[in-house]
Amino acid sequence: MDCKATVEIGEYSRGGQTRGYNQAQDHDMGTKEKYVPCGIVDEDTGQLYVTFGSSYKTSDFMVDNLEQWWTSLSITEKQQLENIQIKVDNGAENSGIRRQFLKRMVEFADQTKKSIQLLYFPPYHSKYNPIERCWGILERHWNGTLLRNAQTMLASVKTMTWKGLNPIVKLSKKVYQKGISLTKKEMKEIEKRLERNPHLPKWDILIRPS
Repeated sequence: MDCKATVEIGEYSRGGQTRGYNQAQDHDMGTKEKYVPCGIVDEDTGQLYVTFGSSYKTSDFMVDNLEQWWTSLSITEKQQLENIQIKVDNGAENSGIRRQFLKRMVEFADQTKKSIQLLYFPPYHSKYNPIERCWGILERHWNGTLLRNAQTMLASVKTMTWKGLNPIVKLSKKVYQKGISLTKKEMKEIEKRLERNPHLPKWDILIRPS
């Protein structure tokens, strides 16, 4: 699971390449419409899930997308899962010390009744995260496409393939607030639920459902 760089909407050349007879603007004219892609790739099935947020990249935005992924699974798929292993980078929104993110992950474990294992890539190694390969495919897929509006953006993503499958794409209009955190007292209760690997306490965290 990871978020991609913000996508600006407008008739921009996006690296100087366009297809067809389109004429793009040669520099950013100060676009106001931007979207943050958050992706989840299931390594077992190869299914890619992408949600474009119209607000900020926050802990709540990422976990909300994780909850949507869970609700999209069938009852059989949920029953077959014994635990959920999530590979993430150590970004500010989802790090092993980000209080709001860890709080939401504890709630997610209780909601799903599954053990959650957070595995973090060390600095400068996020390229090994499988979701990064999906982003690379997407960049090649829509390279040269003028993303004039949100509809064009979504339609383009829906036609890419990963492991022979088209991604499940959604657009979120929910507004997220930045800077939400827990007090030290609240975090102490959350910390009791976190089983940190003694050798890698910030990089390997197990959360069991209550």
